[in-house]
Amino acid sequence: MKIGILTSGGDCPGLNAVIRGAVLKGIAVHGQEFVGFRDGWRGVVEGDIIDIPRTMVRGIAKQGGTILGTSRTNPFENGGGPEAIKAHMDRLGIDAIIAIGGEGTLAAAKRLTDAGLKIVGVPKTVDNDLDATDYTFGFDTAVQIATEAIDRLRTTGESHHRCMIAEVMGRHVGWIALHAGMAAGAHAILIPEQKVSIEQITEWVKEAHARGRAPLVVVAEGFVPEHMESPHSERGLDTFGRPRLGGIADQLAPELEARTGIETRATILGHIQRGGVPSAFDRVLATRLGMAAIDSVVEGYWGTMVALKGTDIQHVAFAEALGQLKTVPQNRYDEAAVLFG
Repeated sequence: MKIGILTSGGDCPGLNAVIRGAVLKGIAVHGQEFVGFRDGWRGVVEGDIIDIPRTMVRGIAKQGGTILGTSRTNPFENGGGPEAIKAHMDRLGIDAIIAIGGEGTLAAAKRLTDAGLKIVGVPKTVDNDLDATDYTFGFDTAVQIATEAIDRLRTTGESHHRCMIAEVMGRHVGWIALHAGMAAGAHAILIPEQKVSIEQITEWVKEAHARGRAPLVVVAEGFVPEHMESPHSERGLDTFGRPRLGGIADQLAPELEARTGIETRATILGHIQRGGVPSAFDRVLATRLGMAAIDSVVEGYWGTMVALKGTDIQHVAFAEALGQLKTVPQNRYDEAAVLFG
């Protein structure tokens, strides 16, 4: 059996560990062949592949990024679609595809599976927003990177008696902000799931400052203050029609400075959260998911993705994973809010 692997969407720590886990198990246990599609769905649409022998995956679990390259190509545009992709698979002798990606990637994989292609998925996103899985690989690394960066911001904030605002990724969920903010001891954590007024944020900042602290605010890129209708976005849409978020920290900083009289600085961590080597947790989780994806292929579980439930790996339907975003529940936010101000 010949299997094609792709990594699509934003890069993420742990992608290479998935590839390694799948290839090693597929070759060792089932005698399968592997090829990689270059740059995600672009390689699938164009039939652009490279061979993945066992030697190619040696030692790659600790590498960040993806050896296959990635893109945000929409497989239904620019000559794509199920018929064109099936023709490439037949020509290249590829029997099935393992698609490693986030919400956009897996939504495309579902449409292609519904059209008759043999695809299984592996959930990937630093945002941890995919439903039907407890954690996605990349999240733990992103939180660790964000926490270390925020710790550094705290020292400069304390030296200058400033209020520091750190903006982290997460799109429309606040998992990175919640975890990194709690770990770093933030005085306020602002997430998309919770509408908070500027007045409330100002109060938290003033309370921290009154105790002699340099106020620290962690904000998710998709946070929507009470006076706004939608997340701050000034960079247009991506190829799947979703707004490119980012910049809310720059909007909040001058407003808080004007209201509190405290010198305020904003830092947007951005893509640094997705770079570098994956954490040990993400390497192990990614490896397990890659190996489990081979089980999905062997069993013919088309239209499913592998997922972490507790400590077990399970197979769930794309529809179950894509029905809704996995948002931060109220009790988790309330737990963190006790520490604000």
